Amino acid sequence: MARIDYDGATAASFRAAREIPRSGLGAWEEAVRRHLNPVPGMTVVDVGAGTGAFATAFCDWFGVRVVAVEPSGAMRALIPPRAGIAVRAGHAAALPLPDAGADAAWLSTVTHHVPDLAAAAREIRRVLRPGAPVLVRNAFAGRYERLRIVRWFPETARTLDTYPSVEETCEAFASAGFTRAALESVPQSDLSSLAELLERADTLRTADTLMRGLTEEEFARGKERLREAVLAGRTPRGADLTSSLDLLVLR
Repeated sequence: MARIDYDGATAASFRAAREIPRSGLGAWEEAVRRHLNPVPGMTVVDVGAGTGAFATAFCDWFGVRVVAVEPSGAMRALIPPRAGIAVRAGHAAALPLPDAGADAAWLSTVTHHVPDLAAAAREIRRVLRPGAPVLVRNAFAGRYERLRIVRWFPETARTLDTYPSVEETCEAFASAGFTRAALESVPQSDLSSLAELLERADTLRTADTLMRGLTEEEFARGKERLREAVLAGRTPRGADLTSSLDLLVLR
C-alpha cells in the first residue's frame, strides 16, 4: 500500500536518516500536548508507526499506552520492545483494535501512503472514542515553504504535489464525521551542519519518498548545491538546518 516497499534495507535507512533525535522534537512535544491533552494511561493508536520513534516518545513524554500499527514487518522489527507499546500488524484501513477503544490517533508521514483516505478515516472513526482527536503530522501538497528538502532539492516539489492537500485530507475525514480543529506548522531539528546533510543525502535517497522521486541528474544537482555550500564554508541559517511539517488536528 505504501509508495515505498519498506524491506529490511530500506527500514534500516529510514531509521538512520529519517528519525529525528528526541532533542530536535521539543516543538512537537509542545504541540501534541496542546491538542492531545494527554492523561497517563490513555491509549493512542500510532497508525503507520514506522520504526517507533513517536511511539516511544509518546510513552516518555505523556505516560500513555501506544498501539503501534505498522504494515511493514521490517519496520515493526525495529520498534524498540518496551512496556507501554503494543506492536501490531495492520494498516490505516484495517486497524487491529476494538470499536471505540482508543483515545487518539496519530499519523506521522503516513497520509500520502494511504490509497483510500476516506476508508482509513472510517476505520479510525471506528476505533476512536467519541470526541477523540486525530493528529496528522505530514507534508501536504502546495505547502513547501518550510521544507528543508525542497530548498536543496527543489524538484522534490513535483512529488509533493501528488500528496493529499490539507483540503483533500479534511474532505476525506469529513466523510467519517471529523472536522478540522487546527492546522499549524511545527519545526524540528536533526542536523548540526550542512556537511551532515550532505553525508546523509545518499541514505535519504533510499528512505525518503520525495527524494526517491528525483532523477539521477536532479539528485546530483542537489548534492552539488550542498557540496558548494560546504566547501565555501557557508554559515548556515536556521532555515538551512531546520525543517517544518504541518500538524493537522481533526475531531
